[in-house]
Amino acid sequence: MKNLKKYANKPVIGPLVKKVMDFAINREVKTVARHFSTYLHPLIAETSELCNESYRIRNDVYCDELNFLDTGRDGLEVDDFDSYSTHCLIQHRPTNRFSGTVRVVRPETNQHSLPLQKYCSESIAKDKINPKDFAPHEICEISRLAVPKEFRKRQTDNFKGAATGVINQQIYSENELRCFPFIAVGLYLSAASIVIENNIKHTFVMMEPRLARSMSFIGIQFEQIGPAVDYHGKRAPYYINPSLLMENLTPGFQVMLKDIRKSLNHSSKK
Repeated sequence: MKNLKKYANKPVIGPLVKKVMDFAINREVKTVARHFSTYLHPLIAETSELCNESYRIRNDVYCDELNFLDTGRDGLEVDDFDSYSTHCLIQHRPTNRFSGTVRVVRPETNQHSLPLQKYCSESIAKDKINPKDFAPHEICEISRLAVPKEFRKRQTDNFKGAATGVINQQIYSENELRCFPFIAVGLYLSAASIVIENNIKHTFVMMEPRLARSMSFIGIQFEQIGPAVDYHGKRAPYYINPSLLMENLTPGFQVMLKDIRKSLNHSSKK
């Protein structure tokens, strides 16, 4: 791939080289999508037990690790938005441990609001799209995405290689290592699946600009609708809708989205 890149901007052969590169990348992503489905299982948290698993991961990440929030009661991080949210988990099939969580906050009445509206409404630029312009059932917010330490590349830990971000191979097999950088992507695609299945027209999210940039590499094109502010670190408001997602999502990740939608639909019907 590195050898091809130097020819990508050449006249005449450049367009052909780019097509070859795109084909190779999409083939690799489809392989990753298959690995994701083999080892990781997205599901809707439809029981109190599963919701508590989500709250526990959030507490571990947002409270104990990052110190963004106070530690929750009984080790569960819960807030007022959870009562009208759909919670999603990703489960590691071989161990049955949960490798990530995300929620979609879904207002049902005018008394319900998004976290963005309650805490960061002033961060949205006046000339940009705003959740207040729509009916409650037309909007949602992707929120509280969290991935436990053991499923992330780590800066420090107690095993050899951890300083360079190696995942603990005593627990996870070598074939699975390629999946873990995609857990966050899987969580966003899980949230997207919830949005699409429920015909929600407008989605908002507060995220780090660097995360938004990394999502754009795979075709998840969030539109920034305001400047970065201090909200659990430097975060900015972003907007996306199903049409924007499907227009830009790369073919390989469209396969992953399709698999995730099937998985979530299956889990919700059990």
